[in-house]
Amino acid sequence: MAGHSHWAGIKHKKGKADKQRSAIFSKLSREITVAAKLGDKNPDMNSRLRSAIQAARSANMPKDNIERAINKSSTAAASNFENIRYEGFGPAKSAIVVITLTDNKNRTASNIRTIFQKYGGGLGTQGSASHNFAQQGVIKINKGNIDEEMIFNLATDAGANDCKFREDFYEIHTNKDEIYDVKNILEKENLDFISTEIEWIPINKISLNDEEKEKMTKFLEILDEDDDVQNVFTNAV
Repeated sequence: MAGHSHWAGIKHKKGKADKQRSAIFSKLSREITVAAKLGDKNPDMNSRLRSAIQAARSANMPKDNIERAINKSSTAAASNFENIRYEGFGPAKSAIVVITLTDNKNRTASNIRTIFQKYGGGLGTQGSASHNFAQQGVIKINKGNIDEEMIFNLATDAGANDCKFREDFYEIHTNKDEIYDVKNILEKENLDFISTEIEWIPINKISLNDEEKEKMTKFLEILDEDDDVQNVFTNAV
């Protein structure tokens, strides 16, 4: 549940803190519940659910929590959630895309708008910021015992577009409509998956100075703390 680029590291490190664990588990549980509601409750038959469970395991969510989230999909309340995308401009006029999963879009819109305004930005209409990004499928895999040449060959043979080597993990990029086809092939190799998501990859990037970076970091942290926010993407570097 991390956005693209080096800002993802902020969320990754923050997510490890004990005080953040409950919030992270809540968001992961919500995604599991919705995925199970929209498809088969058997993860082997439901790619979105399988990916949500893998993300939960990567965050060390207990098995009981995962099972409760799946079972919750049978209740009426689970049908109220919907994915809503918000777009706008944050610190230094950076383009921002916020992906939410909410059961109350009025509450969510109000909260997101307030956060943007607090940091000198504002929400825009659909398309106002997203034209600075390209949607791609992104599969993240722990390095483990697999070397760069092997993962590159596996990714290429599976139909991926690119394979990037990060410090602690591999990042495989696919066409957004082919992400689960590629994932299904890679799963045969018994790899340690971190996440499988459609991400907004920045095309037109902007650079920030030190003061702007500090403001951006706080802005992204506050956004991430909102219960309804599942993912945040920015073109700031």
